[in-house]
Amino acid sequence: MNAETELKFRLAPQKLSSVLRAAASNGRLGDRSEQALVSTYYDTSNQKLRRHGLTLRVRKVGDRYVQTVKAGGSGTVTRGEWEHEVAGAKPDFKKIKNTPLDDLASKKLPRKLRPVFQTEVHRTTEARRVRRSEIELAVDRGHVAAGRRSRPVAELELELKSGQVADLFRLARNLERKTGAELDLRSKAERGFQLVTGHGAGAQHAEPIALKGELSPRNAFGVIAHSTLRQITANADPVRDMDSEGVHQMRVGLRRLRAAISLFSDILPRASTERIKAELKWLTGELAPAREIDVFLEESIRPIADQGVPKRGARAIAKRFSAERSAAFARAREAVGSARYRRLLIDVIEWIETEQSRAGDDRSIATYAAALLDRRIRRARKQGKHLDDLDPTQRHKLRIKVKKIRYAVDFFGSLYSDRDRKQLGILASRLKQIQSALGSLNDFMAHRELATEAALAAPPANRRAQAFASGFIVGREREAANGLMKDAAKELHRLHRLRVAPGK
Repeated sequence: MNAETELKFRLAPQKLSSVLRAAASNGRLGDRSEQALVSTYYDTSNQKLRRHGLTLRVRKVGDRYVQTVKAGGSGTVTRGEWEHEVAGAKPDFKKIKNTPLDDLASKKLPRKLRPVFQTEVHRTTEARRVRRSEIELAVDRGHVAAGRRSRPVAELELELKSGQVADLFRLARNLERKTGAELDLRSKAERGFQLVTGHGAGAQHAEPIALKGELSPRNAFGVIAHSTLRQITANADPVRDMDSEGVHQMRVGLRRLRAAISLFSDILPRASTERIKAELKWLTGELAPAREIDVFLEESIRPIADQGVPKRGARAIAKRFSAERSAAFARAREAVGSARYRRLLIDVIEWIETEQSRAGDDRSIATYAAALLDRRIRRARKQGKHLDDLDPTQRHKLRIKVKKIRYAVDFFGSLYSDRDRKQLGILASRLKQIQSALGSLNDFMAHRELATEAALAAPPANRRAQAFASGFIVGREREAANGLMKDAAKELHRLHRLRVAPGK
């Protein structure tokens, strides 16, 4: 097995030729090489290999065929790679011994495998010296194709051949600054499978997280943090397309990462973590207006046209917030297209890698998760007993606590047995209802401010009509708030500590 430590970047096709020139400030170790690579990826009809975090490909390199099995990196930039030369374009199961694929192999598996998609790229590579490290720089141009569907490939790979991971990130920052290269956590295989399933173009939701109970808390945090970062980066294009669900899912990814940092705060160093938190907070703030105004427009303003509000007032307030929505989405798009965003991605992935490499914690994540959930649930339940006495700021803080517990349940779910996950599901459902009720109350407070400001700032011609529409929205939401308070109080009363523990 080879341990492959690499960073992958995407950039505009017209900038590919400038990448090698941009890296020229680092020492060149050898001649430039160029290859035409045709890779065929194999899996079963139900994608059994992919579901187990494995890929199998056969690559044609000149007159040779190389079979490669790759295993997912479990939340790191390093992953396992097993290569063997084979006789032809089809997989050779005699060459899968001592690979993770061997554990899945059965007599039927070779017959079930079929080519799923293919990549054709022209690769230009050079070896670079960065301090005492050797790094291979590869520029790929080409496409990935599945049947009649295809997508272009324009990417840069930096692979650490020897030396320090810090030097890999040093070169990455240099190239980002000079070329605008953007970190991309998706492999070619992932993009190929997205092409096959047709799920790669729009907003991307969180992927399942699989933890092993014997992992240390620090390494488990790395797996979780890496997964949340993948959700963030996967929604960059939808945000640029001003897609509302893409903005929402990137915000969810950011909230999940910030929640993970809070949940694991006792094992993370304060100085570097505070710097990362500040940058995540910046990006969250740039996206927030787009989501908030979009929800206000779609859920509070547009429905009033069919509820007895004069058309003039409904049109006036809708027009005002439609313009504000467009400006807010443009702001989000600008943030995701900025150099600050690209640097943030590199900073976060390096921070995750650095934290995983630190030792000194003998606890298992199973033990850590059980104690964390128990402690967090007790605190939320205690505060929830006094819900009616909490002011809006205190209710907001309670909602954040509940949200973090809900994310923790999601993060740690794989540590529980199938039988115990039923209780976990009940807890997750209860937390979601509490979070939804308290979240709506929080939204109502924000909507009241937006509606009041809109009424006061309306032009004279529409002031009375817009004030009526604003008052209608505020009144309707105030009436709904009473029911939401009752719902939240009921579910908080039913919130209990888990009676099951991680461990299968």
